[in-house]
Amino acid sequence: MNRRAHRSRSLRKQITLIATLIVAVPVIAATMLAAMISRNSAMQPHASPVKVDDMCVSGHFQDSNGAVMRIFPTGRILLLEWENTCKSATGENDGIIMQIKSKEMMEYFEAGDSLTDKSIVCEASHTSYAMVPDLSLWPLIDPNDITYSVVSDTGERRGRSLPLAQEMLGPGVEKLAQVQRALNGRTLSLYSGALLLIGLFALVVWVAMGRVLRPVEAIRREMADITEHDLTRRVPVSRGRNEVAALATTVNATLDRLEAVVEDNRRFVADASHELRSPIAALRAELEIATAHPGLTDWPAVVDAALTDTHRLQQLATDLLLLARLDHTSTTTPGSDIVDLTTLVRDQTAHRRSRHALTVDLPGRPTPVHGSHSLLDRLLGNLLDNAERHATTAITVRLTTDNNHATLEVLDDGPGIPLEDRERVFDRFTRLDDARTRDTGGTGLGLPIARRIATNHIQRRPADRVSAHPAAAVVVRVPRPRQ
Repeated sequence: MNRRAHRSRSLRKQITLIATLIVAVPVIAATMLAAMISRNSAMQPHASPVKVDDMCVSGHFQDSNGAVMRIFPTGRILLLEWENTCKSATGENDGIIMQIKSKEMMEYFEAGDSLTDKSIVCEASHTSYAMVPDLSLWPLIDPNDITYSVVSDTGERRGRSLPLAQEMLGPGVEKLAQVQRALNGRTLSLYSGALLLIGLFALVVWVAMGRVLRPVEAIRREMADITEHDLTRRVPVSRGRNEVAALATTVNATLDRLEAVVEDNRRFVADASHELRSPIAALRAELEIATAHPGLTDWPAVVDAALTDTHRLQQLATDLLLLARLDHTSTTTPGSDIVDLTTLVRDQTAHRRSRHALTVDLPGRPTPVHGSHSLLDRLLGNLLDNAERHATTAITVRLTTDNNHATLEVLDDGPGIPLEDRERVFDRFTRLDDARTRDTGGTGLGLPIARRIATNHIQRRPADRVSAHPAAAVVVRVPRPRQ
């Protein structure tokens, strides 16, 4: 398994994990909140399955003046409620509480007392409280291990929490334990549902990311199989108009450019080898012949021919090195030098020796441009050399300006450039006139070097370049500094 495939699957895992975490946090929080609400609701006093009503009754006799004559016994009754039934537990004097008869009341009077001026006053008090279980959110707790608290109807807790005890609550123990058992079931259901929902969401994201990344994986596999020896293959483009389809289209466009560059480099290497092989072979042949017949050799002529071939090799090597440097040079930065094209053209043409009539048409003011003086001077020299080889009688150099550009034109009265060859002339080692010899036709690198220099001066303006016209003219447009 290669590293790219591992990264692709890791991306799928990462996205699935991040999306699942984003969803899991609120889902778990909502689940915990629901469990807490359920527990708090079950711990309310009114929801308790075990309740106690405590009623106390007392009474006394008093005369017409309100004086207490005698207090008769008091009593108490407890009503324990569970399972929707009420059971009573009374005190010793519940007979007095439950029913007080006038016949029995006489027993509490002294001899000679009269009831005519006496009244019986009874007072009763009632208190209710519930056994509230202290429930736990841990769903695996034993329901019989919980505690409970005694809470009055006013919400006041009586004492501390107590463990469930059969001898104190009787059948109420199971009722309180059942509350915890029911809460355990609800909590387990909530958390199980939350985990199921999160797992289902993770599965959906995993499957969806697999479908989304499937075209990316297809692009990766195809790119892994493409080598420099087989650049004809292209990555598949999905039908949808989405980012993956745009990526595939961009990759294919990049492969097209890469294939074109590789083919150009191959042709360049082949042509350069051929161009270098010819003068080297000629030089070697001349020297071998001269060495084989030293007495019959015109040594000054051999030396002149060897120097000519050496000069041609040196010029070709210099051009190749310059092209290689220009191919790895970015466009001119804003901090480059300011070059006056008017002065540069005037100096280049003034010192140039030509067998043709050379006419120069320059503006009457400086023409500043951003760029390299040496490269622009080489550009103009190459254009003049090209015109020198093709002109019949005259060469014209014209420099014009507008608000944004300086336009340099080099014209000759030669046969001109055919329309179909306007772009081909800028290919390396291109010679349109096959009848010309290599000595008179140049190296075939002059115009390619000129265009590459101009391209390095365009400052991201694709319209600025060297172009050939059907007439015998080559035009260079260079951007001027912004005012």
